[in-house]
Amino acid sequence: MRRSLTLIAAAATLGLTLAGCGGSGQAPADSAAPASEATGEVGVFTWWADGSEKAGLDALVDVFKADYPGLTFDNLAVAGGAGSQAKSVLAAQLKAGTPPDSFQAHAGAELQDYIDADQLEDLTGFYAENKLTDQFPKDLVDRLTVDGKIYSVPSNIHRSNVVWANVEVLKKAGVDPNKPADSLEGWFADMDKIKASGKTPLAVAGTWTQTQLFENVLLSSLGVDGYNGLWDGQTDWKGADVTKAIEAYKKTLSYTNSDRDSLSDWAPATQLVEDGAAAYNLMGDWAEAKFAQDGKKAGSDYSYFPMPGTAGVFNFLADSFTLPVGAPNPAGAKAWLSTIGSAEGQTAFNKVKGSIPANTTAKTDDFSDYQKSAIKDFSQDKIVSSLAHGAAVPVAWLNELSTAVSKFGGDGNVAALQDAAAATAEKFAK
Repeated sequence: MRRSLTLIAAAATLGLTLAGCGGSGQAPADSAAPASEATGEVGVFTWWADGSEKAGLDALVDVFKADYPGLTFDNLAVAGGAGSQAKSVLAAQLKAGTPPDSFQAHAGAELQDYIDADQLEDLTGFYAENKLTDQFPKDLVDRLTVDGKIYSVPSNIHRSNVVWANVEVLKKAGVDPNKPADSLEGWFADMDKIKASGKTPLAVAGTWTQTQLFENVLLSSLGVDGYNGLWDGQTDWKGADVTKAIEAYKKTLSYTNSDRDSLSDWAPATQLVEDGAAAYNLMGDWAEAKFAQDGKKAGSDYSYFPMPGTAGVFNFLADSFTLPVGAPNPAGAKAWLSTIGSAEGQTAFNKVKGSIPANTTAKTDDFSDYQKSAIKDFSQDKIVSSLAHGAAVPVAWLNELSTAVSKFGGDGNVAALQDAAAATAEKFAK
C-alpha cells in the first residue's frame, strides 16, 4: 500500500475511471464549513443492510445523531456481504459524478483504485485536526497511508481467520471442542469424524466466502512470509508450495455443504452451524455478533479458534469511510467521519458488530470475551492483510482472482486455478 500502483486499465474495466468527479462546480472539501456547522442531509453508502451488521450501523447512527442534531442521516445501504453488490452500484455512481457524501470501503489496497481515479479527498489534515494518529495503532495508520496521505477513517478492525464451531456437533462426533486442531492435517482428521457422524463438516456460502476460505488455506499452508509474498511478488504463484496449498484448498472444499453456491451471503452458512447442521464455519468475526444477536452462548453453544495452522496470526481487515471528491455535503461528511473515528462512536458500533475498535481510547470493558481476546491478539500477533476483504490487493485483482476461485469450486482443476492466479498476479503487480 505504501507504493503507488498504476491500475488505470483495470479501473476503467470496473467503471472506476472518472472524467472529474470534482468537476461539478462544488467547493473543494478542504474549504467546506467546519463539521460543527454542518446542516442538511448526509448520504452514507454502506453494505450493512441486514442483521447484526445493520444493528451495528444503527448504533453508530445513534451516536452521530447525538453528536450532530442539525444533520439528518440518509441510509444508502445496498445489501451484500463484503460489499459484493454494493461496489458495482457505487462504481456506477462515481462514474456518473454523483457520489454519496461518504462511502464504506475496506481499508488497504481496495482504496487504491479510487485513489488512482482521483475519487477520494485527502484526509491527512482531518487526521491531524482530530488527533487520530495518536488514537489509532501505528500499524493500522501505516496500512492506511498511501504516498504519505490518508484517505479513509476506519470504524473497526476485523479478523477473517476465525473458525466458529457448534459445540454439541463436535462432541457427538468425538471431537473435543476445547482442543482444536493446530494444523490443516489435524483439522481434516476432525472433519472426517464429523462427516462420519452424518453432519456437514464445514459450512461455506458463495464466491466471496469461498475466496475468504481460500486465502486462509493459503495462509495456513504458506505461512506469513509465503502468504505476504503472493501480493508483493516474493512468492511464485507457479511454485510447488502454492500447488500444495491449492490441493489443500481442494480437500477443504470436499468437506463443505453441496449447496454452497446457492447461498448468496455469509449468514446462511453461519446459520448452519447455529442450527447444528454443520460443525464449522470459517468466517470473519462479524459472526460473533450474529451468535450474540441470536442468543447463543460462547463455550456452551459455540466455540471459536484461529484457522488451523494460523495461530499467532491476525488476518486483518477494516471497514472504513471516505470523503469522495464532489460530495454534496462535505461538511456533513466530515461530521460523519468525526463520529466514525471517535471513541464513543467506535465503542457503540463495535460492541454490536463483533469487531474491535480501531480507536485505542474506546471503552471495551463490557465487550464479549471473544472481542477481548481479539484485542489482545491484534496487539501481539503477526498481522497480515485479507485478500477477500480488500486489504491485500486492489479491487480489479481481487475480482479476477475471485472469479478463478469460484470456477475452481465447480471443476476442481488445480493447474487451471494456479495458472489463472499467476497470470492475474503478473497482470496487476507490475
